[in-house]
Amino acid sequence: MNKILGYIAILIAGLSMSACDLGSEPTIEGTKLQAMAGEWWINVLVDGEDIGAGFNLITTSNTAANNETDLILDDHELWPAKIVAKVSLPGLTFVAAPGLSNAYDPDIKVSVVEGKILKGMATTPGGNKTDSIYVKFEFSDDPGTQYEYAGYRRTGFREDEH
Repeated sequence: MNKILGYIAILIAGLSMSACDLGSEPTIEGTKLQAMAGEWWINVLVDGEDIGAGFNLITTSNTAANNETDLILDDHELWPAKIVAKVSLPGLTFVAAPGLSNAYDPDIKVSVVEGKILKGMATTPGGNKTDSIYVKFEFSDDPGTQYEYAGYRRTGFREDEH
């Protein structure tokens, strides 16, 4: 009986040692556009004036290509617009681009006029410092009117939610 218990103990010890991964932990990296990606609380402006739509949540994220030039901007059907905008990562700017495809409505093309993310330049309603975003668009179903999405990066703090 003791021999059987001994063999079982050796077997368990052997299995537990062979199950260990003695390799190093993998390096976990972020996406190439993580400095520009996130959730943003924005107001919609025309000619610098708030149109009264209140605060709306938009998101920016990298594409599956994970390159340094293509950023998805999704306004969660506020206009509706979901586009792949061209960006310049070193300056955190949106590159002007006419007639971009719109994933929400293929009949509405979106033109990016300009845009920029400013690191640490926004103060939230709760008094927290975060990044600022500003993007100016023109939509093909309302030519001649340029809309601005302007706001701040979502902090996750309750006092900054809308």
